[in-house]
Parts: sequence; C-alpha cells; structure tokens
Amino acid sequence: MRIALGLEYDGSGFCGWQSQAGGGAVQDALEAALATVADAPVRVVCAGRTDAGVHALAQVVHFDTEAVRPDTAWVRGVNAHLPASVAVRWAQPVPAEFHARFSARGRRYRYLLLNRAERPGLMARRVGWFHRPLDANLMREAAGQLLGEHDFSAFRAVECQAKSPVKTLRRAELARHGDLLVFDFEASAFLHHMVRNLVGTLVYVGKGAHPPAWVGEILAGRDRSRAAPTFDACGLYFAGVDYDPVWQLKVGAGDTAQLLP
Repeated sequence: MRIALGLEYDGSGFCGWQSQAGGGAVQDALEAALATVADAPVRVVCAGRTDAGVHALAQVVHFDTEAVRPDTAWVRGVNAHLPASVAVRWAQPVPAEFHARFSARGRRYRYLLLNRAERPGLMARRVGWFHRPLDANLMREAAGQLLGEHDFSAFRAVECQAKSPVKTLRRAELARHGDLLVFDFEASAFLHHMVRNLVGTLVYVGKGAHPPAWVGEILAGRDRSRAAPTFDACGLYFAGVDYDPVWQLKVGAGDTAQLLP
C-alpha cells in the first residue's frame, strides 16, 4: 500500500530534509516515527528537498507499507513520535503509480525578509533580514524579467545535481507588509539554492546597487559569479506542490501558508 502525507516543519533545528548518516534530518525523524506506527522500517520520498534551516508549509511525501492502519494513525499516531517542530497534517492512500516527486507539476516557495534596521528577535530563524531600506517597486520590476522558461545557471548552486538548468518560472511576486517583504515563487521545478540566489540578487537591486535591467543581464549571462551571494536560509519556506487533480490529494487542506502574510 502506498500512502501520501502532507507535513509542515520548522527546519531551523535540522540539517536539512535528506537523511544523513549521523541523523539530524527531517527525513530521519519522520521515518523513525513512521516505523514505530508501522512496526517495520519505512522509507519516504518527498516532493522537494530542503536545505538546513529551510522550513516547509506544505511538504508532500509518499511511502510504501504492508501495515494496515487508519488514516488517523498516520497523522496523530505519527505526530506522537515526532519532534514538536514537525507535524503531519493529513494522510491518504494513493495509487502505486503516484510519486511525490515525479508526479508533481509545479512547486512553490515563499521567502520572508525582515527589512528594518534592527535584527529580528521574535522571528529569529524564521525570516531573513536586511538592515538597509529596500525599494520594493524596483525589485518587482526586476523580478518580472525572470518569468518564463530560462536557463537559470546564474542562480544555481555549484553542487546542484539537476540534469538541466532550464526551468519555467511561472510566478515571481513581491509584497510588502510593513517591515516584512514576502516573495512568492512558483516553477515547474527549482535548482539548488535557486530561490535564495534570486532573493539575494533582487535585494541588490532594492538597495540601489544595480538597476532592474541588471537581473536580466545576469540571467542571460548564465554566470553564477556575477549574481549576488546566496541569501540566508532561515527565511525560506517550501510552500506547496501542484499535482494533477486525478490524484485527488488533500494538498492545501489546512495549509499553513494562509497564516503568513
């Protein structure tokens, strides 16, 4: 039997999603909790891996098991064995053909950036921070140049394992809520560090270091060394996954994203 789960987590206390030999990953914690409920080892596959310090609002995973349990056991039962910073939101049986990663049609990320002179206190490890004033209008103009299908090599980490740097960015929006800047990105798929590199480059435009047209030049140049440094991980959230309605997933049910600006 194949089961799909939706979960959220605070990534600040983990070394990332992917299982590590010494433990400490979100995957390690989830598989241990699932194994307790299934009374057998369990391996999970996620829709999108997250780095150390990155959070998830609506991650989707699947796993195979011979254990027959009610859906509530895969939610409340598993949650009883998870750290407080990780929670399963929903569970449902899915066809064997469903794959959390390969069945996904798109992924969404959100970046929260606190833009004020003083560093964050209450929101420490939950937002990025930039102390100088940023011009959101210039940043929006720059972000518009990123939409569509492009080679995003200039925003790709050196260690990225994606087969191709060509991705289709469907959404690149920025909203300001007082001192908080909220970036929303949606694409067919993302490269390693792509969102954090995009945010860093847009910040350079916002602070007046470069005009909006510079972002288009960086994109066309495909040279990572010309773009801005990778921005802090703590403001990044894996915000959701898009699947074909044929799978009838509960994606979006109780979505924590609605609680954020």
